[in-house]
Amino acid sequence: MKRKEWMDKRYKTANREAWFGVGLFIFNFIWWYGFAYGLGSKSPESYHYILGFPTWFFFSCILGFIVMMILTIIVVKYFFKDMSLEAEEEE
Repeated sequence: MKRKEWMDKRYKTANREAWFGVGLFIFNFIWWYGFAYGLGSKSPESYHYILGFPTWFFFSCILGFIVMMILTIIVVKYFFKDMSLEAEEEE
C-alpha cells in the first residue's frame, strides 16, 4: 500500500505541473495573438515603431518572449517540486 500511495502522490504532482505548463502555453498564445493581430491588423502605413520594429511585432514576439521567459522561471522556481521519478523499492 505504501508504494501505491507514493505513486499516486508522484502522479498528482506531475499532473499539477503539467497544468502549469498548459496554462503558460495558453497565456503565451493569447498574448501573442492579441498583440500580433490586434496591433498588426492596421495598414502598414499607420504602424508605429519601437527599436526599428513595428509595435505589434515588438510586443508580440520580443516583449512576449521576455515575459514568458520570466514567467517560466518563476513557475519552475516556486511551483515545481524536485522529485525522483524512479519507483521506490518496498522495504
